[in-house]
Amino acid sequence: MSTSRHPKGLYLIFATSTAERFSYYGMRAIFILLLTQALLFDKEHAASIYGSYTGLVYLTPLIGGYIADKYWGIRRSVFWGAMMMAVGQFLMFFSASMLDSTELSHGLMYSGLTFLILGNGCFKPTVSSLVGQLYEPGDKRLDSAYTIFYMGVNVGSFFAPLVCGYFGETGNPSDFKWGFLIAAIVTVFTIILFETQKNKYLIGPDGQQLGIIPDAKRCQPQADRTSPQTTTGKEKRLRNNLLLGALTIALAAFFYSCFGNDWVSIGIFTACIVFPASILLDGSLSKIERDRIFVIYIIAFFVIFFWAAYEQAGASLTLFASEQTDRVLFGWEMPASWIQSFNPFFVVTLAAIMPGVWGVLNKRGMEPSSPTKQAIGLLLLSLGYLVICFGVKDVQPGVKVSLLWLTGLYFIHTMGEIALSPIGLSMVNKLTPVRFASLMMGIWYLSTSTANKFAGILGGLYPEAGKTKTLLGYPIEDMFDFFMVFVIMSGAASLILFLLSKKLQQMMHGVE
Repeated sequence: MSTSRHPKGLYLIFATSTAERFSYYGMRAIFILLLTQALLFDKEHAASIYGSYTGLVYLTPLIGGYIADKYWGIRRSVFWGAMMMAVGQFLMFFSASMLDSTELSHGLMYSGLTFLILGNGCFKPTVSSLVGQLYEPGDKRLDSAYTIFYMGVNVGSFFAPLVCGYFGETGNPSDFKWGFLIAAIVTVFTIILFETQKNKYLIGPDGQQLGIIPDAKRCQPQADRTSPQTTTGKEKRLRNNLLLGALTIALAAFFYSCFGNDWVSIGIFTACIVFPASILLDGSLSKIERDRIFVIYIIAFFVIFFWAAYEQAGASLTLFASEQTDRVLFGWEMPASWIQSFNPFFVVTLAAIMPGVWGVLNKRGMEPSSPTKQAIGLLLLSLGYLVICFGVKDVQPGVKVSLLWLTGLYFIHTMGEIALSPIGLSMVNKLTPVRFASLMMGIWYLSTSTANKFAGILGGLYPEAGKTKTLLGYPIEDMFDFFMVFVIMSGAASLILFLLSKKLQQMMHGVE
């Protein structure tokens, strides 16, 4: 195989991810609008539902990754994940078709969200980890492979809001159903594509079929599979389980005191600590492996602040686009959902440029380390919100701002995303022991789960007439106050990560 050309399996994964992300982002483009305009939830409640949904979407990959690693293997997980997502999209279609029956419509919506959450949990971590298995360890093409994979994700993300928004966001609430139906059909196409092409293209560098045998069984030595567990091993396992049980109870009690009966928040925030701790208690980890996993965890913590601000795109920024942005171009008003295509358009455009930038810096010995790239991503996110703060400062209620402000925000955010997200996926793949491949990818997405739920909480601060909203005692009186929350939060996280980057690089033990 050529050292420069990528395996053909990468392009099957590219196409499969494109179709699956079309389904997800098509639904996401109109979801907050369905909640506020058709199901008539207030903005705070709608933001909470949105945050719970997107948070659980990124929590279940942890469970799906475990099932794939231990029992199903990647191929079976992808199939059943896509099947459940197809069912979920059809249920969302029926929910939006029965708006006259409020109780039934709400019940179908929550059922649809459940299937989408479970299906995504099986699909997402397995496809991501499959990319790394196409290459030999240490292959220099891996970073660019994940960038190509990331472009596939964003091709689907670009077209989804345009198509689903065009047919779903017409001004007539009953038309939202067509957007969900299109997303359902594309999910079915994903299943057909993967099932008909997997045997031909999903082949590892050793010529073996990928994704059939669960990774844990494939990587575990035969002796380890058959040897009885020693008494000491059983005692250690019991002690670890008791420790994790006590930690779970303590954390659940703490978060209950913070969030009351919001069990989704309690579950997500508890899981984001307990599951990573369970990996660190594994006795098979060497010191170097443990250090590298610590690097993943520390960066994942800071990534929470990135996605909490970034994921306002599907909630508060969509509401801002709908209500307070002048979207009229040459006499035609752009649907608010279409603005969600700005980011993936910029990703596809810039994704071909950024690897070249890193390459030029590498030749000059100036390429930043992976932790530094994550810090740069956070800094750019903060700058994007700072730009829009200038746009909304001193704007009177009822006055709409130019679309250029949102365009600038999305452009800067996209540069930050490319610096952070594909590099993060590649970093997890390179630092993780192979026996934990899908599970650790699930833990990486767990930080995104926490961030999305946090995004829903912060999105609830979106200013509404007649409602007083505060954060840590400070009133959120207008859009300037609201956007400044994200400027300060992501800027502070960027600064701290910059200061830690050299230490984290040492803990990676030579992996770049």
